[in-house]
Amino acid sequence: MPTERGTTSNTDRIMDLWVNSWIAALVVGAITWGLIIWCVVAYRRRKGTVGFPRQTSFNLPLEVFYLTIPIFMVLVFFYFTDRDQQAIDDRSQPADVVVDVRGKQWAWDFNYKSGDVIQEDLHEAGVQAHLTGNTIDKEQLPTLYLPVNKSVDLELNARDVIHSFWVPAFLQKRDMIPGKTNYIRFTPTKEGTYDGKCAELCGEYHSEMLFRVKVVSESEFQAHMDQLKAEGNTGLLGVEYDRNPNLNETK
Repeated sequence: MPTERGTTSNTDRIMDLWVNSWIAALVVGAITWGLIIWCVVAYRRRKGTVGFPRQTSFNLPLEVFYLTIPIFMVLVFFYFTDRDQQAIDDRSQPADVVVDVRGKQWAWDFNYKSGDVIQEDLHEAGVQAHLTGNTIDKEQLPTLYLPVNKSVDLELNARDVIHSFWVPAFLQKRDMIPGKTNYIRFTPTKEGTYDGKCAELCGEYHSEMLFRVKVVSESEFQAHMDQLKAEGNTGLLGVEYDRNPNLNETK
C-alpha cells in the first residue's frame, strides 16, 4: 500500500498513478458488474416460457463497442504508465551523488563515487544480519547515507546471484542482475531512516539481507564521508570482489 507522500521526488508520481489506476479499474468493474446484473434480470427466463429464445447471429454495433472500449482503456493506461516511467527513469542530467550499490549473499556494499558532493571514492562494506528471534539492532545493519534534496543515482549490481533493491517507503524496487547494471534515479526530499531489504529470493539467508537508508542533511552526510575516510575506507570495492558461479572457470 502507498506510504506517506513526499519521501522522494518520485513517490507522489508513483502513488498518483497507482491510486488512479485502481479508481479507473473499480469504475470499469462497477459498470461491468452492473451490466451483468442487468442482463441477468432483464433477460431471465420467464415463467411459462418454452423453447429457446430468439438467437442473434451477430450485433455489429455491440461488437464494435466491445472492441473499441478495451483498446481505448489499454491505450490510456499505457500513456500514463509510459509518461511516468520515462520521468522516473530520466537520467539525461548528471546526478549530484552516485552510489554503486552491490548486493551479495547476504548483505550490501555501498561505493560512494567521487563527484560534485563526494570529494573522493569511498566505500562501506556491509555484514549480514542474523535473525535469532530477538529484537534486531538496526544500528548494525548496512546503512546507505544520502543527502537530502540532492539527486541520487544508484548503480545496482550483484556480486553473485540475482538480488533486488527495495526500500518500501520509496515505492521503487529494481532487480540486481550479475553482469548487468541497473539504475534508480531519485531525489530524497524528507530526512529520516528507512528500512530496506532484498526482494528477490537469493538463497538460504535471503530474509537476513536487510539494510537501511539514512537521508540526512548535507553537513551530516559530509561528516559520515569524513568518518569513512578516517577509518581507511577509501577507494571502491569493485568487480574484483564479485563472485558469479555461472562464470567460474572449471579447472
